[in-house]
Amino acid sequence: MKKDFAEALKRLRTLKGMTQQELAEKIFVTRSVVAKWEKAFNLPDIFMIERICKALDVNEYDLIKILLKGESDNEFNVIVLDDRKIFVRGSLPIIEDVLPDANIFGFTRPLEAVDFAQKNKVSLAFLDIELGTINGLDLSKKFLEINPQTNIIFLTAYIDYSFKAWSTGASGYLLKPITTENLKAQLKNLRYPIPPPLIILIQVKCYDFGLCYSLFFARSNVFCIDFWNFYFNIYARNR
Repeated sequence: MKKDFAEALKRLRTLKGMTQQELAEKIFVTRSVVAKWEKAFNLPDIFMIERICKALDVNEYDLIKILLKGESDNEFNVIVLDDRKIFVRGSLPIIEDVLPDANIFGFTRPLEAVDFAQKNKVSLAFLDIELGTINGLDLSKKFLEINPQTNIIFLTAYIDYSFKAWSTGASGYLLKPITTENLKAQLKNLRYPIPPPLIILIQVKCYDFGLCYSLFFARSNVFCIDFWNFYFNIYARNR
């Protein structure tokens, strides 16, 4: 259950004397992603479980056995791929500030990023063009094969690459380092626009999920519904 995993993660982190921010930095995600896990809002996938276990020095089975994988296709997942850890760490808080409702994950190894994209729906990918022996322009084709609606934004320190970026089906490019202003401007040009954040349209206490579902699902602006701890939440897009 989500609640069981959330409690286990918080307990293990606390025993290690780590803050949410310290754990986030070790596994290349933002603090808000860890906070969402510990509040039982969502769950990490098996790939992230491996990172968590390594950071907390615990056996993977101890977490996997209580993990109920339940990632939603409606979640807005963002990845940052760059072969320099310092750049990835520096980019995460900037992107989080502009996209506070997104789940943001950082990678320094291309194959790990591709593996994550195969197991999770990636809505937006920031890809460094020069990734050692792998070219980010070529790698973008793999991400688009996995999910044709992934928005690709290339990261580069050289403006000359910008002309090549447009021929790949990408949404654009950003010059390093990322700034809030440039990021906001680039997000306006996405091929597949970011959906508005979800808001709770109504919350009621209900002991019969089926009854509540039949009462509220007919509303035209309802986006999704969940039922947890006797509270029935109906969400809509905040347009």
